[in-house]
Amino acid sequence: MDQQAPPRLRVFLADDHPVVLSGMKALVAGDPAIEVVGEANDGPNALRRAIELKPDVAVLDLSMPGLNGIEVARKFLAACPECRVLVLTVHEDGAYLRQLLDLGVSGYVLKRSATDELIRGIHAVGTGGIYLDPAIAGRAIGRTAPHVQNGEEHSVVAELSTREIEVLRLAAVGHSNKTIAAKLQIGAKSVETYKARGMAKLGFHNRVEVVRFALSMGWLSDP
Repeated sequence: MDQQAPPRLRVFLADDHPVVLSGMKALVAGDPAIEVVGEANDGPNALRRAIELKPDVAVLDLSMPGLNGIEVARKFLAACPECRVLVLTVHEDGAYLRQLLDLGVSGYVLKRSATDELIRGIHAVGTGGIYLDPAIAGRAIGRTAPHVQNGEEHSVVAELSTREIEVLRLAAVGHSNKTIAAKLQIGAKSVETYKARGMAKLGFHNRVEVVRFALSMGWLSDP
């Protein structure tokens, strides 16, 4: 018996430039594993439609009228925490990247490299991973916690238990405590404990630091 093909990734697109939006749609629709379920060209409509459609991946431009992409991402993820967001932008400032990672955004692709990176990014975040445009990824992993640098990462990891590593890795990918608990078949309170204990050992205070460290350790290469 033939194996049934996996369901296509449901993708929502938002950009305030019609030509860019049309180009994105044509590029994404050309992938047989992806289904474009909706689109918008301003912030308020992007937020409303994305919440209605609950796509697997919402691709959002950062600069949209009415409500910028950061606010759309923040409110969308609060309403649909199991959905994933990939930001498409011209901004190469690492500050934007750190802010978005802290919000729970799973992907960051530069418009100048969208032809090569957008499809790859959608597939990565759609299957539970983190995807950062190679042109800017180094800025996310260039700094870790003050005491975790200069090749000391692996010695620090030795202080972590297997369960702490599992929880931190899944948290870095963007999974909620509830999802991590289900995946590891442990209680949600245990997830919180392992996460807090692991972050304390590493000296981390937020998710951005965890994501940087996970990237540097290669934990996110196989979501």
